[in-house]
Amino acid sequence: MILALAIGLLAVLLLVSGFEMLMVLGIPTLAIKAGFFERMPDMVIAQKLTGGINQSLLLAIPFFLFAAELMGHGQIAGRLTGLVRALVGHARGGIGYTTIGGAMGFGAVSGSAPATVAAMGHILYPELRRAKFRDRFSLGLIVSSAETALLIPPSITLIVYGWITGTSITALFAAGLSVGIVMGLAFAILTAVEARRTGVMGDPRASLAEIGLAFRRAGWALGLPVVIMGGIYSGLFTATEAAVVSVVYAIAIEMCVYRSLDLKGLIAIAEKSAVQNAVIFLLLALGTVLSYFITLAQIPNLLIAGLDSLHAGPVLFLMAANIAFIIAGMFVDPNSIQLILVPALFPVATSLGIDPVHFGMIVAVNVTLGMVTPPFGLDLFVASSTLQTPVTEIIAGIWPFILVNLVVLMLVTYVPGIATLAPSLLL
Repeated sequence: MILALAIGLLAVLLLVSGFEMLMVLGIPTLAIKAGFFERMPDMVIAQKLTGGINQSLLLAIPFFLFAAELMGHGQIAGRLTGLVRALVGHARGGIGYTTIGGAMGFGAVSGSAPATVAAMGHILYPELRRAKFRDRFSLGLIVSSAETALLIPPSITLIVYGWITGTSITALFAAGLSVGIVMGLAFAILTAVEARRTGVMGDPRASLAEIGLAFRRAGWALGLPVVIMGGIYSGLFTATEAAVVSVVYAIAIEMCVYRSLDLKGLIAIAEKSAVQNAVIFLLLALGTVLSYFITLAQIPNLLIAGLDSLHAGPVLFLMAANIAFIIAGMFVDPNSIQLILVPALFPVATSLGIDPVHFGMIVAVNVTLGMVTPPFGLDLFVASSTLQTPVTEIIAGIWPFILVNLVVLMLVTYVPGIATLAPSLLL
């Protein structure tokens, strides 16, 4: 328990002091080693740093991020959005539904919420304002819709959770698809209420010829999620191999078919992706060491003993876990949240009979909430940079979506079938 308090106190002090996330995760880890495991050889730390991330599963992360950047800078995102708009844009507030559907579609080929915010923001924010949606609602809708990218496969969040816990990535992807659809529908209901309240109308109904043209324009873009998910669920290739396929496919389409990308642009995108991946893998390496210390300190056993003494069951445990994730999400990036909390809480969850896939969806929904929760939600700052809008304006528009998020979180937490039905049917 002293070890847990030391980790939490030092991390909070660093956060309040404004240090980078690498230091928030790294300095407490090194301090714990010096204070509690000083006799441990330094070589053990080096082995954990390198050995923890030396897994083929994690190769999916850099390739999916690279693919997301390629599609965001190319035409795939715009063509997917155009197809969704042709199908639903005529409904009252149709551009709002287009935003949600476009974000879900881009998430299905990228797995990255920040990339989805950047891609959808450029395309749809002007259209939302032109349709007379309120500015704050438009900002909140763009940022929140991008959360579905962390749920709908290929979700990087689910890949990290599967790596930490050993849960089947295929099962997590199946569950994430159903939970992501529930999240999208919840945002659509909020959009319908806003459209009716403010009198926002839809586009003229697209003709069959226009819909056919939209399908033809998006044909190659639609092929990507079909190839990724079809290959995974048919057993043709693994999630890691699917990530490589997505990069090859995106390069081929953007450079050879759409001709929206040249060699110079490809190199620039590769450099940007390399920097992003370097940060992520440093965090994952440090998180491996932190998880190792959590195991040595027997923190999961202490938590289980504490719950037994309180006669607490799954309901109370999941409530406490949600509170912990929500608070952490206000300050810590999504990968760090999982690296800190999942190793301690996952053994407790399984000891209480909670399905690993179900718990993974609870974690994923909490992570999506953390991406948009003030004061340090990552997507808030991505949207601010992309749309040249003060963060305070985005925060002012995000609150209705946070409430919807909390409702979805409670549904996923206490109605396990939302998460577990799809995996049981598909696998």
